[in-house]
Amino acid sequence: MIKKLLFGAICIAQFSLIQANTINENPISKVNYQKERVPKSVIIKTKKFKIKIDKQPNGKYLYQSWSVNGKVTTKPSMIISDGELIPDGTGGNYYYEFNNNGYVYQIWRNYLTDSPKKAPYTLMVDDQNGKTIVNQDGQVVKN
Repeated sequence: MIKKLLFGAICIAQFSLIQANTINENPISKVNYQKERVPKSVIIKTKKFKIKIDKQPNGKYLYQSWSVNGKVTTKPSMIISDGELIPDGTGGNYYYEFNNNGYVYQIWRNYLTDSPKKAPYTLMVDDQNGKTIVNQDGQVVKN
């Protein structure tokens, strides 16, 4: 009986070591996985705005916005350059951040959320004092 238990324990230990080595042979970088899911260009429609975010050749992001009924083929009402993509945890969430005259514009991508009704994007704008003055959910609009 003791021999069978020892043999079983040794088999389990060896199997665990084999599995651990197999898993670590080709680790998947969470950073690369996340970047693969970030689009080069996206258009988002909130309650009051239509926002287009584009990745620039220098790796920074460009923010352009129009009124909700504006067409993206017309001149934008606001343009902010040199935005950053900031990862938020390891689950795939991230946000774009843009600074404009002391105001901070953040567009959050909500892959992981507690609510199934949560919109895929959220626009948040903070004023110079850090007070949130805009908080609007947004949906993706096709080009």
